[in-house]
Amino acid sequence: MDDHRKQLQDWISESSNIVFFGGAGVSTESGIPDFRSVDGLYNQQYKYPPETILSHTFFKKEPEEFYRFYRNKMLFPDAKPNAAHLKLAELEQAGKLKAVVTQNIDGLHQAAGSVAVYELHGSVHRNYCMKCHQFYDLDFMMKSQGVPHCPVCGGTIKPDVVLYEESLDQETIEAAVLAISRADMLIIGGTSLAVYPAAGLIRYYRGNKLTLINKSSTPYDREADLVINAPIGEVLGAIRV
Repeated sequence: MDDHRKQLQDWISESSNIVFFGGAGVSTESGIPDFRSVDGLYNQQYKYPPETILSHTFFKKEPEEFYRFYRNKMLFPDAKPNAAHLKLAELEQAGKLKAVVTQNIDGLHQAAGSVAVYELHGSVHRNYCMKCHQFYDLDFMMKSQGVPHCPVCGGTIKPDVVLYEESLDQETIEAAVLAISRADMLIIGGTSLAVYPAAGLIRYYRGNKLTLINKSSTPYDREADLVINAPIGEVLGAIRV
């Protein structure tokens, strides 16, 4: 074990109020591609960049195209939690980890057994009729075709996912800020910290164990107390609880 990983193990062992903040890199190891790293196939299939399709304006204007992209690129019902998800759930059960703050919408933290999960960008597992607010699950969305409509009132069903141009849920943000501000250790993993509000939230951490685990370097490496450039599942998977 190198010095950095030993340091990580030591800090986790001595901490009792850890918060984990994660991005797309936590899910890519479960086979969920980051939609920003778009492949060549993408360009043949869609006329617009993903940021355009995943915007509120586009959702209202071109719902058919929105749902085509959403089903193809955002829904991975067969994905399973990886070593990172499982270790975080284990740390929570041991009373060490107090919260997971995630930018991911796939629900894999909960699938792994994590309870205190703040989903900044919502979840594909929650879908609501825009008219009567009836709830629908992921299975319903997978089986629906075209623009999904509510069997109760006929309204359009929208995923509880924060699109570009939409504001984040205030309660979720406040809970995440509170957890981060109280943490004695903040582990940030699988995110380049380029997407708002990620970078903003880190400012609330007041401790001296800011740890960044990411395959590539980030703009915040200089501010971190510990930086490990490696896959998150491999790093966390090796931690003893």
